[in-house]
Order: sequence, then C-alpha cells, then structure tokens
Amino acid sequence: MKRIAITGGIGSGKSYVCRILENKGIHVYDCDAAAKRLMASSASLRVALQKLVGEHVYRGNILQKNVLAQFLLKSEQNKQAVNEIIHPAVARDFEESEYEWLESAILFDAHFDKRIHFDFIVCVSAPMEIRIRRVMARDGISCSKTLEWIHRQLPQEEVAEKCDYEIINDGQKSLEQQIDDMLDTLYNK
Repeated sequence: MKRIAITGGIGSGKSYVCRILENKGIHVYDCDAAAKRLMASSASLRVALQKLVGEHVYRGNILQKNVLAQFLLKSEQNKQAVNEIIHPAVARDFEESEYEWLESAILFDAHFDKRIHFDFIVCVSAPMEIRIRRVMARDGISCSKTLEWIHRQLPQEEVAEKCDYEIINDGQKSLEQQIDDMLDTLYNK
C-alpha cells in the first residue's frame, strides 16, 4: 500500500482536488476533520488537553472551542504544546486507518512528513490573488485577515519544492487532466 499526501496553502483548492479524487473512488483522510473527531472522542486527548489548558477546556465531554482558541492565541508556545498533543494522535489515527491518501494544509508545519512515511507528496498551488479571492469569498473575511492567515503558513513555493508533484489550480489548466496525469505518474511508475 502506498501512502500519498496532498498539501497546499489556504485557498489553493486542495479540498476541491480531494473531492475530484473522491469522485474517482479515491478516499482521502482529512486531517482537520480527524483532529476535531479525535478531540471530541478520545479520552486520552481530553485528559492531555485538560492537563495543558485546564479542566474548563471541556464541559463534560464537550470541547469548549472558544477556550482552546483563546489558549492557542496567547502564545506560540501554547500553540506548539497543543500541536504536540493533537498531531501525533492524528498521525497514529491515519496510520491505523485503511486510507492511502491524506490531506493536510500544514503537512510540513505539523511535521506529518516526519511522523508518517509518504511515498509521494502532492502540492496543490494557485496564484496568490486567486487564493486571496477564494478565502475572502468562502469565509467572508477581509483581504488583510486573509493575508494574515496565508502568512501563518509556509510559503507556497517552499511547500512545492518539498513535494514530488504539483497541481496548479489557477482556473486555466485542466484540473481533471492534471489529476489524471498525477495518478498515471503515481501508479504507473
């Protein structure tokens, strides 16, 4: 079984690429959804987060997202400490799953590339102005807030350099064709 990762910055369209893959019968593990699911269902994560943030981060078994968000925003150290609880749990969950494909916007930032052996890493990229427009429209936020989010992630060029394949989602090149070419490269090597 091959392990394949898909990454790309906010607004690049990696989720859209993953939907196309799903339509082709390729199921993709969504790291964001998995993290939310694990924080809601894992007793060991709940205990670790309560130890780090405080008992009030959960009310009963319900994660208090606003409490966690406030803790995360206080400092880079807080963010790293939470990530050191969540990211290993997500990596373990993926490795124990039947999935071959994983989607993560922060593949390199979260060191998933070090926690999991991937045979092939795909970057979805898009021109900055397109990314900004997509995020502003999708999330209803300002250009400055969008840029703040974009600049919190690794630069797109740096991400692309670390990948084995790049899909350019610029509205010009056919995504279907690029995905088919990528699948051909991946499975007919």
